Amino acid sequence: MGGFDLKTTGRKAGTALVNWWRAVSIEALCVAVMWLIGLWLLHVPLFPVWALLGGLMTFIPNFGGVIALIGPVFSILVTGKDLERLGFVLGLYAVIVVIDQLVLQPMLMKRSARVPIWASILAPIVLGIIIPFWGVLLAPPLLAIIYAFRKPKATMQIPPSIPPSQ
Repeated sequence: MGGFDLKTTGRKAGTALVNWWRAVSIEALCVAVMWLIGLWLLHVPLFPVWALLGGLMTFIPNFGGVIALIGPVFSILVTGKDLERLGFVLGLYAVIVVIDQLVLQPMLMKRSARVPIWASILAPIVLGIIIPFWGVLLAPPLLAIIYAFRKPKATMQIPPSIPPSQ
């Protein structure tokens, strides 16, 4: 009779969370680089600081990007009434969010935690509706754990061909 092995289960869940953490760390680095290049090209004051914060805010799903935007917007508003540059920063934010949420995060989750792309896009939306704040925050690590415990699909075995009788 198969029993519940806490050590094996804990190890499997822990490995899934480490893989998720690696994926989010790579995602944060990519987002920080995108912010750094974009803010540098737009000559935003303190751009390295805002890029670092932008990368760190990636660890806060969905809300982190908005928080990361506050610093560059404030820098532009304080330095002068340059509404054109402010528009470019808002556009940069939109581009980074689209690349991050629709390309980077699903790709990294699929590669490191074996979470299908459709699940990494759909789960935060569904859990965000069911459990408004916590669902969005917990969806990515929960997906990593759930998919760590899924059994791989069995591959169909083709029986060896029978040699023709002579």
